[in-house]
Amino acid sequence: MTTPLEPAPASLADGRPLWLKREDGHQLGAFKWRAALPVVSRFRDDGARTVVTASTGNHGAATAWAARRAGVRCVVFVPQRASAAKVALIEAQGAELRHVGADVDEAKEAARAFAEERDAFFFEDGAEPAQFEGYETIGHELLDAIPGPPGAVVVPVGNGALAIGIFRAVAERAPGALRVAVAAAEAPAMYESWRAGGPVDSERCATFADGLAVRVAIPLAVAELNSLVQRFDIVSEAELAAAVREYAAAGVRVEGAAAAALAVETREALPRPAVLIVTGRNIDDPLYERILTDGP
Repeated sequence: MTTPLEPAPASLADGRPLWLKREDGHQLGAFKWRAALPVVSRFRDDGARTVVTASTGNHGAATAWAARRAGVRCVVFVPQRASAAKVALIEAQGAELRHVGADVDEAKEAARAFAEERDAFFFEDGAEPAQFEGYETIGHELLDAIPGPPGAVVVPVGNGALAIGIFRAVAERAPGALRVAVAAAEAPAMYESWRAGGPVDSERCATFADGLAVRVAIPLAVAELNSLVQRFDIVSEAELAAAVREYAAAGVRVEGAAAAALAVETREALPRPAVLIVTGRNIDDPLYERILTDGP
């Protein structure tokens, strides 16, 4: 499946060329399927009967979706307060759910232990090189579709795998484009790791943008990001909420992580044409309504 690259609605573009890469258009409502299918298929070919993973939601749903197609069992660990909409999506794909921990990194510890005890395959989101290759297709698609080279490409960062894949393609084919990563100020592990040049875990992980809610940096992802990201911004919860509202006013429903790229563009005009990656639409209705009316 190729997702569309669309001109941004006029209310977002401010009269200058701005493009949206609509990864929210897949049936799962997010980009994660691109990486889950090749990884789970490889696990199956290596003898896996069960795949175990941890997720705030979108990765878990994609892994379950891929496992069903590959004909293997899928067990997904999610934090205790995981998004109800995303949990329902995981269940709809046939996964077995375990609610464990205060955040995804605590859920990951439990998932890894569960897999080791049962000699099952553990899928750590962001730590599988095949994921980077899957996400690289997004970069190639947008470069194939845009009329001329982009001035900037902005990618939200949770564990970093998406940005690695997209920026590989951009660095190869459009080296003049500014490669901008963005994370939540309330979940700054990957931003702080990029600045430090190596993994830095954070005590802070309190963003409503659950797709950005990473507390423990993955060394492989940090190493790749260090060579690819030219600029790394962090945005506040208020900026994320404002960007969700801007998208809503333009007729686009997004989750918090997907709003991050627009939050950067709203703060400071980037070299145009700019491309914003719309990573997903899976947000709980009560949270969405609260953001639209009162903030996060």
